[in-house]
Amino acid sequence: MEQQLWLGDFQIGDAYESESYVVTEEEIIEFASQYDPQYYHLGAEQAEDSFFKGLASSGWLTAAITMKLQVASHPFAFDLIGVEVGLEWPSPTRPGDELYIRTEIKNIIMSKSKPNQGMIDIETITYNQDGEKRQIMKNKILGFKKPE
Repeated sequence: MEQQLWLGDFQIGDAYESESYVVTEEEIIEFASQYDPQYYHLGAEQAEDSFFKGLASSGWLTAAITMKLQVASHPFAFDLIGVEVGLEWPSPTRPGDELYIRTEIKNIIMSKSKPNQGMIDIETITYNQDGEKRQIMKNKILGFKKPE
């Protein structure tokens, strides 16, 4: 997406969506093997008897995919500089899920000491192809006014 909006060009309630990304079984297992080697992330057969009743992606892989989609789709003219983040995983990401995100601006607080900057509260929800929420991310990013 073409980056175009500076702090002051958008308002609370503005939202945008990303393209989609298909998660593969191989990707889930490879990521888990390197970074989150819990048995329910490492293979479908052993995951059948787990809490998840089948192969489930690591939440950290879902977070990484969300970030990939966020970077590719955000409309801001400035870089995404994260300051704070909170994550929830209401349901597991599965092989074959086609993920996309919807991001909404929840609040904007201008800096008192740096008039060209502000803090933007955003909420990004990661959905699968059936509209099921896979991740909810609430974070604060640093925003900038257009340079004069």
